[in-house]
Amino acid sequence: MAVTYDDLVIDLLGHASMHIETPDGRHVYIDPWSEMLTGEEPTATLIVSTHDDYDHYDPEAITALADDETAVVTFAGIDTADLGLATTPLAVGDSVTVDDIEITAVPAYNDPDGEHVGDDGTPFHQQGEVMGVVLTIGETTVYYPSDTDFLDELADVRADVFIPPIGGHYTMGRREAARFTESVDPDLVLPVHYDTFEAIETDVEAFVADVEERGYRAEIL
Repeated sequence: MAVTYDDLVIDLLGHASMHIETPDGRHVYIDPWSEMLTGEEPTATLIVSTHDDYDHYDPEAITALADDETAVVTFAGIDTADLGLATTPLAVGDSVTVDDIEITAVPAYNDPDGEHVGDDGTPFHQQGEVMGVVLTIGETTVYYPSDTDFLDELADVRADVFIPPIGGHYTMGRREAARFTESVDPDLVLPVHYDTFEAIETDVEAFVADVEERGYRAEIL
């Protein structure tokens, strides 16, 4: 199911793979994963990859969606040598504008003193390994935090549409994502990155109820 916000049509292809269609026919994909593609997706205007985990950076998915006109923006830490396409690397703190769409990279990682660490205490996503992105499309801002915890550095991020991971284990869980929602203060919340694997199974209905109790609209895609 897709939702419409301010003339943008936003859809979850599966897991954390997003598709946004603009009213003038541009197609934006964030972290497309071939496991979630049907082969019938429209050709991409812009593809953004936030880090090199296989479920977020998938060369097969990118090449399936791209043509000669597609812009590919990847986190600067991704080695794209295997992609075979020209890319624009983006570092945290930087911005780039592609086809009138601004992409700003913001911090994303697991707190080393938090819960989302491996058996040896190493965060699943260390600082400098992931970027979140804020897309400005026309008058609308869309925040895709990617695989992260709710960090102090993100307290100033605001957006109209918020697309948080809620599955826990590798990312923030649903309760942390609900608190994060209050900080972002969006008009619309679209949860992602849950129930794909046993480790990230969660109660999405409970998340929606929590967010709505806080005064925000949430939709399950």
